[in-house]
Amino acid sequence: MKRMLLLASVLLGAAAHAQTVLIRNATVMTVTKGTIQNGSVLIQNGKIAAIGKNLNAPADATIVDASGKFLTPGIIDCHSHTAVEGSVNEGTVSDSSMVDIKDVINPTDINIYRALAGGLTVSNVLHGSANAIGGQTVVVKLRWGKSAKEMLFEGATPGIKFALGENPKRQGYPAQGFLSQQGPTPERRYPGTRLGVEEVIRQSFTEAKIYQGEWKTYNEKLARGEHPIPPGKDLRLEPLVEVMEGKRYVHAHCYRSDEILMLIRVADEMGFKIRTFQHVLEGYKVAKEIAAHGAGASTFSDWWSYKIEAYDASPYNAAIMARKGVIVSLNSDSDELQRHLNLEAAKTMRYGGLNENEALAMVTINPAKQLGIDDKVGSIEVGKSADLVLFDQHPLSGFSKPQKVWIDGHEYFDRDKDIETRPEFEKKKKALEDKEAAVVPPGRRKNGAAASEAGAIPNREERP
Repeated sequence: MKRMLLLASVLLGAAAHAQTVLIRNATVMTVTKGTIQNGSVLIQNGKIAAIGKNLNAPADATIVDASGKFLTPGIIDCHSHTAVEGSVNEGTVSDSSMVDIKDVINPTDINIYRALAGGLTVSNVLHGSANAIGGQTVVVKLRWGKSAKEMLFEGATPGIKFALGENPKRQGYPAQGFLSQQGPTPERRYPGTRLGVEEVIRQSFTEAKIYQGEWKTYNEKLARGEHPIPPGKDLRLEPLVEVMEGKRYVHAHCYRSDEILMLIRVADEMGFKIRTFQHVLEGYKVAKEIAAHGAGASTFSDWWSYKIEAYDASPYNAAIMARKGVIVSLNSDSDELQRHLNLEAAKTMRYGGLNENEALAMVTINPAKQLGIDDKVGSIEVGKSADLVLFDQHPLSGFSKPQKVWIDGHEYFDRDKDIETRPEFEKKKKALEDKEAAVVPPGRRKNGAAASEAGAIPNREERP
């Protein structure tokens, strides 16, 4: 039943058509070029073709009257696990850099559509935090109704997930007794301490340097006309070599200031850069060091106290880091929170005194910079992709709701159409439930064997 409902929604999303669109009379919040009152934006061939006032509409244009509404860039989430099929953790090893989230993207995850309904257009989909060095990451556009391959953000630099602190080290001391799952106690896995987490990262990059050198020597011999035997391919070390060569970004889960400094030292020693510190709740303590390293910070607005590492958090964290020169974004790490990141951004005005443009930047142009895609998305500028959100009220108001969402000039969400089609979906759902009731014995429904056979809900990243 669930799959049939998802299929119906996919068909609805797939019906979106690229076309020439003129959005008129909106308050256009460009983020990087100021705000235009009663402004217009022309979309052609999936790009922003013109911005201004009183723009003339081409003959084939669809006109959207946005009077009284607010137009913003599409919202970007720098830390997501949405659309990952199964668990986000390959938790059996400390360095799982050989696995790739790109291979397990599920384009029918209903949370994609729900995120669109909140104005989200781009997500950085990450491996979990059970490993000192986790799996490879991927940037996607939430093109609901498209295939997994079609969701990939063309040209976006790939990444890899690192993790510091409790999550990777707790794998070395799995829960026992009443805290453990049923069955035998899992085997302990190195590392079990913060010291060990640091050692895993340093050792892996030491091996990667040796591997990089072997390939360098091999290629030099080829260039001289020799015929050497190539080194063996190592799928674990290949991504780390890419990190050292600047071809892959490091997104590092962290909380404590001492561990942030530790990873900066290791990165400097091994010759690579941290692209973003994720969560980074004690970033305000070492903001100058983060900025000096050139890393960004992707944090929560006000989450705290959910585990010991999060007790020294502050809702002023984002603003303090921004004032110290760090590029800061606000992320979700949550299928629910991703639906209202604009409101998370608004909190930085209350906690830290940021202005509305600085606040909105934390969920638009700043995460775009962190992901290296700010030349394509993150602001309303001519030539950029037409990833846009039309809000009925100011996007930093708690009363605001996205009315329309475009990605590459395609309309992927329309609130009025969504509301209009709900009764039809309810009828289809009722018909499927009646059909199920007629063929499935009562003892096997919902909480019975049929539900058990479907399997438990997969674990997401160890929260968070």
